[in-house]
Amino acid sequence: MNFELTQEQQMWKQAVHDFVSREVKPKAQEVDEESKFNWEAVHKMGALGLLGMNIPEEYGGAGVDAISAAIAIEELGWGCGSTALAIAAHNGLGCYPITAFGNEDQKQRYLPRAASGEGRLAALALTEPGAGSDLKDGIRTRAERVGGEWVINGSKMWITNASVADFIINLVRTDPKGGAKSLSLIIVPVDTPGVHIGPPEKKMGLNGSMTHAITYEDVHVPAGELLGEEGRGLKQTLITLDGGRISIGALAVGLAQAAYEEALRYAKERTAFGVPLADQQAIQWMLADAATEIQCARLMVHYAAWLKDQGRPFTKEAAMAKLFATEMGERVCRNAIQIHGGYGYSREYPVERIYRDARLMTIGEGTSEIQRLVIARSLITESR
Repeated sequence: MNFELTQEQQMWKQAVHDFVSREVKPKAQEVDEESKFNWEAVHKMGALGLLGMNIPEEYGGAGVDAISAAIAIEELGWGCGSTALAIAAHNGLGCYPITAFGNEDQKQRYLPRAASGEGRLAALALTEPGAGSDLKDGIRTRAERVGGEWVINGSKMWITNASVADFIINLVRTDPKGGAKSLSLIIVPVDTPGVHIGPPEKKMGLNGSMTHAITYEDVHVPAGELLGEEGRGLKQTLITLDGGRISIGALAVGLAQAAYEEALRYAKERTAFGVPLADQQAIQWMLADAATEIQCARLMVHYAAWLKDQGRPFTKEAAMAKLFATEMGERVCRNAIQIHGGYGYSREYPVERIYRDARLMTIGEGTSEIQRLVIARSLITESR
């Protein structure tokens, strides 16, 4: 792997950074405090390619490589955790399954609008009140084939983008007998009768990224909304989550980078005991650790993305990148508050918001504990 970005990737990084600096970062505090989705910025993202990063060009997307996608999510995370999470979920969870598993009709109907910025976003609904990490046996939402339709009943929770989406991809049980091949992915337009989206959840952070419970009451969708083959939903979901973990790792790097920059700026400006904080060894060590760990996490994320681009297995590496980057992000954001002292605990400074946003990263798209299980199982399998 070449650790130097290509000229095209460098130009992409600069273009995204400039956009985020102008359209996203200045509104991050307002987005958080008012629990306000930044539609103004999102509608402008289509032209830049940020809404169709894994959508091929023939369907209106940018079709960028996985490293470029990670770069974009990192830059968005640097600007605003809420906006970054919504766009990461739109690309990696909502659009990717159609790109990877959809038929030509589904791609033509859903992808161009999703990539354009003219419509709304996309979402993936996995989690249920009794099913988080345990998807295989925990999913209770069911879809029954009746003639030329699927009839869906059940509920989902903690669904990112539900209220700002045109369509939601749902993991449902299509075979009541259970087992790994009893689950399928089905696309449901949000305006379908019987789809009830609950109010936004009141969360610790990421307040500008809407999260909802969803109830399905006799929701009828055409049989053609099934993604791929019936019974392949669990495998499709696990493949999707591998890529999603790269995105969450990149987002955590972006949040950590933002917190580090704020801490460094404050340490150079603030004096204590007659000298700048930046001259205090205790502060220097925290800054040094932050810069080192951010770079390590970034390289891990890029390596997992590179493996994906090469068409090579990357499940273990994506889990490693997600595990290290998200736990690193929390440490860096915590220490950024520590460097700010009492001011760091105040909403007057952005490190307070960044820390709250970073806290979810070790939970969403597989907790740190699940990542360790994935890594350990891969290591054991490889050693046989």
